[in-house]
Amino acid sequence: MHPDQEKWDRIYSNRPDTNPVTAEVLQHNQHLLPETGHVLDLACGLGGNSLLLAEKGLTVSSWDISPVAIRHLQQRAQEKNLSIDAKVRDVIEQPPEANSVDMLVVTHFLQRDMTELLTATLRPGGLLFYQTFCRNKVSQQGPSNPDYLLKDNELLTMFAGLKVRVYREESLLGDHSMGWRNQAMLVAEKV
Repeated sequence: MHPDQEKWDRIYSNRPDTNPVTAEVLQHNQHLLPETGHVLDLACGLGGNSLLLAEKGLTVSSWDISPVAIRHLQQRAQEKNLSIDAKVRDVIEQPPEANSVDMLVVTHFLQRDMTELLTATLRPGGLLFYQTFCRNKVSQQGPSNPDYLLKDNELLTMFAGLKVRVYREESLLGDHSMGWRNQAMLVAEKV
């Protein structure tokens, strides 16, 4: 068993509440979703993003290394009568093919050496919805290992070949008790 699979299986097995949460990048930018198309929710976890996208009528594929997470997602999709192609898949060892999706969703997953591959996964006109944790945080939320934390404005440089449609990263500015902190979000289009 891959160490990451073991880690995530343990995390998802020990959660008292397995209600999946939709990422803010999707919650706040639903109006930018295409009416039709194939979406890949990469490293989907419990599948909160996948469920929302399927409810919107999109064709959804969901990949995660954790069989525990995929079982939870399949059960939730069945309960809601939603069609989601959820698979256990190590996205690093078996990345998506080029020009295979109209939309790619990546939340709380950071593998810098996959940036070009993720961009290539999108068909022309495709959208990337990306959200993950930053190094400049006001709390200990998220990972502590800097390998899994974005540098300041890093998403903008990682996906510089895409047309930015939405970007938000508040960093350490202003009143830390207000706003949306600890993470960055990007919606970008492959033109």
